[in-house]
Amino acid sequence: MKKQPGWALPNLQEAQKRTTKESHVERSLFQIPDEIRKIGQGKKYFLRTYGCQANERDSETLAGILEQLQFTAVDKAEDADLILMNTCAIRKNAEDKVLGELGSLKRLKRTNPDIIFGLCGCMAQEEDIISLLLEKYRHVNLVFGTHNLHRLPELLYEVMTTGKPCIEVLSKEGDVIENLPVKRFGHHKAWVNIMYGCDKFCTYCIVPYTRGKERSRLMEDILDEVRQLKEEGYKEITLLGQNVNSYGKDLHLEGGFARLLEETAKIGVERIRFTTSHPWDFSDEMIDVIARYDNIMPFIHLPVQSGDDEILKIMGRRYTREQYLTLFHKIKERVKNCAFSTDIIVGFPNETDEQFEHTLELVDECKFDNAFTFIYSPREGTPAARMQDNVSLETKQKRLAILNERWNAYAHEKNEAYLEKVVKVLVDGASKKNKDVYSGYTETNKLVNFTANNVKPGDIVEVRITACKTFSLDGEQC
Repeated sequence: MKKQPGWALPNLQEAQKRTTKESHVERSLFQIPDEIRKIGQGKKYFLRTYGCQANERDSETLAGILEQLQFTAVDKAEDADLILMNTCAIRKNAEDKVLGELGSLKRLKRTNPDIIFGLCGCMAQEEDIISLLLEKYRHVNLVFGTHNLHRLPELLYEVMTTGKPCIEVLSKEGDVIENLPVKRFGHHKAWVNIMYGCDKFCTYCIVPYTRGKERSRLMEDILDEVRQLKEEGYKEITLLGQNVNSYGKDLHLEGGFARLLEETAKIGVERIRFTTSHPWDFSDEMIDVIARYDNIMPFIHLPVQSGDDEILKIMGRRYTREQYLTLFHKIKERVKNCAFSTDIIVGFPNETDEQFEHTLELVDECKFDNAFTFIYSPREGTPAARMQDNVSLETKQKRLAILNERWNAYAHEKNEAYLEKVVKVLVDGASKKNKDVYSGYTETNKLVNFTANNVKPGDIVEVRITACKTFSLDGEQC
């Protein structure tokens, strides 16, 4: 695949620019021309999603667009005429997984020469990934980024009618595009985007470059979507943003996320969640709203990344260890029975044994219910990638093992406190192995496997906890 004139290729230097220009809300940008409307008739698509909830929500839009084009979804890539991979760039191993699968699926070209391979999402926004695709993955026909999902019909039409590959990746701050079609993957839980992008620029993170600047949806558009989901019978809504606490700043909205959270709760959906919260922007008003409404779930994902002030500083996290702990204890004190999860990176450039011990000490104090722990790996184009990666892989692996053992013990300890208690569980479904065993999540986001009769996905049932494990609870319906 040779570079073609007219292709829009990613540029990380352009992607990091931020201006004072307000984001534009576009309501009529998505329209399917008549000649494109039936290009998927009789054809099948396979959509694979990698990464975070934002990617999952984007895939719901991609599926909605493809089905308006009359494509039909299939569960196996081997059955598809279009294979589309919605990718994540947050870590190197995530990219390696995508590239490995792309290489493995190339064999399908032999039996179906007209098959289209598409790659979109965050990986598409990286210059080095596009160069790699052009050099080694020439069977990939279509590449587009995070800012132009709405262009999928036109881009796909170009590939299908010309037989030539197409790359369109926009490196810009981004706008807010409403009224895109959606095919919800869940029937009782739904994601609702409240904003896009990130302006924090943590030194290790590629997201501000791949997702653009922070830009908020209008509150009424969000609330209308939540009301519609409630009417359709959804029991749980998760408000989504790279940093939900920043919601409304670009709109100069008084009250910001706390106000949106309260208005969402008033709609009356049984369960409201949100993710992700940056400690820097977590306000007292937010804590008050969470504590005030029973349908805002008492579970907070609060990434700390490190427990050492110097490492936090070079990570660009904008808070100190003391400030994080002050916030943590404030939430714990004011939100009854609140559970916490976090993110932690080990082996960041220059991290010493003593600094790693500071992280362990913070874990000892917070006793998180859950933690997502990672070995640091540099992301090309970020400031941290220019730092010397001077912590050996052996040391990183050793620290990760110690950290995981530590927080796993606290997770088990937290779960033990649920023994013989009755909790409310939102049912996800039945076990494939035993039709009398169901699974679902508590208000504090604990996974529960339980025995029951005559329940169905979407029910909220009372369950008595009979046993605990590190990552889940067992129980029986009351």
